[in-house]
Amino acid sequence: MRKVTRSTRGRTRRRAGLALAAFALLASCGGGQLNESSGGVYAPGPSGEPDVDGLIIGHRLMEAGEYELALRAYTRAATEDGLTIDTLSAMGSANLRLGRLNQAEEILRRAVEEDATFPPAWNNLGVILMERGEVAEAAEAFRRAYATDNGNSDQIRDNLRLALARRDAALYAEPQENEEFQLVRRGQGDYLILAPL
Repeated sequence: MRKVTRSTRGRTRRRAGLALAAFALLASCGGGQLNESSGGVYAPGPSGEPDVDGLIIGHRLMEAGEYELALRAYTRAATEDGLTIDTLSAMGSANLRLGRLNQAEEILRRAVEEDATFPPAWNNLGVILMERGEVAEAAEAFRRAYATDNGNSDQIRDNLRLALARRDAALYAEPQENEEFQLVRRGQGDYLILAPL
């Protein structure tokens, strides 16, 4: 028969305490949510707490230059909220920054069909068309963006001015290659994209 000593009882209690703590920790993590700001680590979320909006996460990732991750966040937002004008415009802008002009153009054309009064979608479509060298159509897209925005955006005005100058200069001389066109989105901030060399 094994003799139970005070030290054996202490070890048994410590082990039981550690097992209970580990069990409680696992139980609290069971319904966790992906915490985007902590590098993809799962963290417990209290019930009833709203999830972070995928569009907001995507906008922050765009500002940080993480375009592929932003596209994933926008895609996740589209699966939750549907293909709204905001998600379409955001996905098109992320594809544009990734150099995927075909996908970006297709998505942004769908966005302006969905809502022809959304200035960022028209503007960003204009940026794609300028990248493709379709200056006249780009100028028309910028004109629509400027009109639907009631002339409130300096970035859109500048894009329209540059597109019109390039369109008119194309008849007489080579276009200037050192000017910038600007992406815009709903909310604060803007994204710059350089004109092609």
